[in-house]
Parts: sequence; C-alpha cells; structure tokens
Amino acid sequence: MTTPLLGTSFIGYSRSNGTEPCGSAVQPGTGIKLEPRYLTATPEEVEQAMALAATAFPRYSNLSGKIRAGFLRAIASEIETVVDDIVERGQLETALPEPRLRGETARTCGQLRMFANLIEEGSWVDARIERADPERKPIPKVDLRSMLRPLGPVAVFCASNFPMAYSVAGGDTASALAAGCPVVVIAHASHPGVAEIVASAVIRAAQLTNMPEGVFSVLYGGGRKVGQAVVKHPVTQAVGFTGSRAGGTALMDTAANRKQPIPVYAEMSSVNPVVILPGALERGEEALAEAFFGSLTLGVGQFCTNPGLVFLPAGKGDAFLTKLKALIEAGTPGMMLNAGICNAFAESTAAFAAAEGVETLARSVTDAGPGQGAPAVFTVSISNFLGNEALQGEMFGPATLIVRGTVEEIEAAIPHLEGQLTASLHASESELLAHGSLVIALQNRAGRIIFNGFPTGVEVCNSMVHGGPFPSTSDGRSTSVGTMAIFRFCRAIAWQNFPDAALTAELQEANPLGIKRME
Repeated sequence: MTTPLLGTSFIGYSRSNGTEPCGSAVQPGTGIKLEPRYLTATPEEVEQAMALAATAFPRYSNLSGKIRAGFLRAIASEIETVVDDIVERGQLETALPEPRLRGETARTCGQLRMFANLIEEGSWVDARIERADPERKPIPKVDLRSMLRPLGPVAVFCASNFPMAYSVAGGDTASALAAGCPVVVIAHASHPGVAEIVASAVIRAAQLTNMPEGVFSVLYGGGRKVGQAVVKHPVTQAVGFTGSRAGGTALMDTAANRKQPIPVYAEMSSVNPVVILPGALERGEEALAEAFFGSLTLGVGQFCTNPGLVFLPAGKGDAFLTKLKALIEAGTPGMMLNAGICNAFAESTAAFAAAEGVETLARSVTDAGPGQGAPAVFTVSISNFLGNEALQGEMFGPATLIVRGTVEEIEAAIPHLEGQLTASLHASESELLAHGSLVIALQNRAGRIIFNGFPTGVEVCNSMVHGGPFPSTSDGRSTSVGTMAIFRFCRAIAWQNFPDAALTAELQEANPLGIKRME
C-alpha cells in the first residue's frame, strides 16, 4: 500500500487498495479507453480521507487569512508549472481545444489568487463589535462580538464540462479553502487524468506551505457510491456540486436525510431565457442573429449559461430567423465532452422535435459524426410552450427553442418559467424603461440579468452572481462564482462577554490584523 500524502487519495495505479474499477477515461468520438485504469476508493480510504479532514479542520480553520492566502497562491503557481501536461491530457479526455484548456487553467489560477487577496485583506469575515454598557437602563448592555467562521470539511464534486474551473481546484474548492474548510474532492470519470495532475499540484502546494495533513483529498469512484458515502459521512459539513439535476437533487436528498442535515450548493439546470423586443430587432436583425448563433454554439453548447430558450415577438423578426436558419444549416457539428452528454443531447433534441406544436426551423446540413453534436433550432407558439412543461427542459448542447407570442404574452409567461442562472433582455433603452414589470419578472426568475448581451461568458469578480432559483441552483441565495462564493462555507458566531485575550484577532480591541469592522 502506498500511503497517501496529505490525505490525498489518488485512487488509481498502486495508490489504492481497491480492486473495483471506476473506469478509464474514454477519448471522445473514438471510444478509445485511455490508460491508466482508475480504481474506486474503498470504504477504508473514504474513512481515511474524512478522518484526516476532521483532524485538519481545527488547525487549518484557525490559520490567519495571510497564511491561507499563501497556500492558495502556491496552488496557483504549482498548477501553472504543469499547464502543458493539463493541456495534453485534457485534449485526450475531453476533446476541448488547447486555447479553451489554457484559458480555463488561467481562470482557475486567477480565482485562487482572487480569494487569496480577499482573505488576506480580511474584511469579508464581517467582524462586528457591540461594546458593553453596564450603566444602560433598565437593563445593562452586554459586550457582544461576532464574525463569520468556517463550517468544516466540504465535499466538492467535479463537473464534467469544466475539467479545471469547476473541478479539483476550481471555484468550490478555492472558496472552501479560503473560508478555512478542508476539502474532499470527488473526481469526475470524464477527466480523471487531469484531476490527478491538478491534485498533485495542490499536494505540492500544501507541502510547500506546511498545511496540516488532510487539508485536501481527492477520491475516485463517482458520485453514486463514493460521493454518496462522503456526503453521508458525519464529518462533512457542506457540499459543492456542478452537474445534472438528477445528480444534484440526489445529493440534496442524501444531505437532508442525514442525522445532521447539511447544506448542498448544487448548480444543476438552466436554459437561460433570452427575450427579444422589437427595438432590438430594429437595430439590425442579422447582426443579432450572428451574435446569438455565436453564443449558442460556443463550446458546442456545453455551458451552464447556454441560451436554450428565446422569446421572439410574433409577426416580427423574419430577417433574424432567416439569418439564424442559414447559420444553423451551415454550422459544423462539434465533438462533445463524452458519450453520455452526446447521447442525452440527441435524445432531448429528438424529444423536442417530436413535441406537439414544435417545428424544426433548422438543423446543420452536415451529419454529426460519432460523439458529435450538431446545431439545431426549434420554434413553438407561446400557448403550446406553456402547455407542455417538458419544453422548459435543458437540451445541453448547441440547440435552442424559439417561442413566439406578443410582448404581453411573453411578459405573462416569464413567471411560469423555472429558476434560471441568467436571463437576457434585448431591447432599446426606451423599451427597457417602458417594460419595468418585465425586468422585475426576469429578475425574480434568474440570478443574473443581462441587457443587450448573451449569457455565455462569466466574469470572475466581486460582483458576479452565478446562481439562481431552483433548479438552476439548490439555494438561490448563493453564487458559485466570484468572491461572494465564500459565504456558502461559513456561519456566524457571536462571543458574549469574552475577555479580549480570548477573542480571535479580528475581534480584539487592538485589531492586530487591521481589518475593517462594524463598531
């Protein structure tokens, strides 16, 4: 047996005692199984990872923000030393092009450094001080001080469509580590090799910065067996997940049925409606169609922010539709991330095409090859759309549904939509002001509202909200992108009448860290 370093269990090669294969990575399109074969974590290895995380938590959670920031920056630096390995392996496992993999790696490193800057500055802990007033009448006032503290070990599930930004060292891991929580990662079967490369970088960073053993672990074996075991484990205090609605809701059920229920922050399903008003069409229908086509087909449509639903005023937009039809028909099929996603896309587009009242506006005239997804656009009346709940479903690929109705009917339909990550409104400024109730309806359904733009492309910054009402996320009050993501893995604690020396540095009178406080 090879002893895992710093609680990190690479379940593959000779690093695991397991004998049950969780599979090899499969090259998209070819079906070729890539070496090496990865083995499912044994119950003993799961227990080891959880025990190490529990042991690491008291020490890691009490390290200063400056020290934890050094760890996050070290992870980013170590990842940057293996970016060529990530690109080489990533192309084999996901068929993603080199620029996308390099860009996603840069984003991953950027968000690690973003959280490092946040916790080093320190004011995110929301330190509050209410000093005692023993002379207050009729009741003396106690000394009360509060701030945010980490929850405990966090389980993070890697996403299939983002092998870097939402995986081993992605946003969930970065924000949990920043908060002071050890992390146990469940690797995704679609890109196990990339997971190992990145996890090795995290281990080296932990060693270089003298982090406690168990601050980070990675387990292979998938969500149904290993992942469920980690979520059920009493050490786990929160879950970060990006994936399907079925997978996310299964984890929610597991977490809710524990003896101690825990929060699950799951990003699951969104069709990101785009509403087009007449004023936007008047500015140039063909240009609008070209921009929409670019957003729809970016990354073969495999983004959680893909625009899968469009509301277009009836009797208008003929040039928009004509141009979009031509673009779709000339569109080239693209290799999808894995066979499961490709098959699901084929099944969902076939179901949409066969639904009552739905017409196929256009499909790519080039047949899709093995593992490929081809662009498609469908149209339906607003009455048929509202009468068939299945048409609100996600196709997750380069396909969209265009719903036709009057502006009044479109506005009335918005409250009937499921929760979304984004909603886009294309209109003139005068229309924006005239349709304030439409804007309110959209903001009640989504976490990010976009004016005269498209949803693909998520800026990683302080103001970003990447979350929304269910089922886009399990908790619409949260975000998985941006610095606000750290608040998912904290809770507020108050100290009453504690002597100054016994308080955390953030709450002491001398304020040795110099952070901003509410006093």
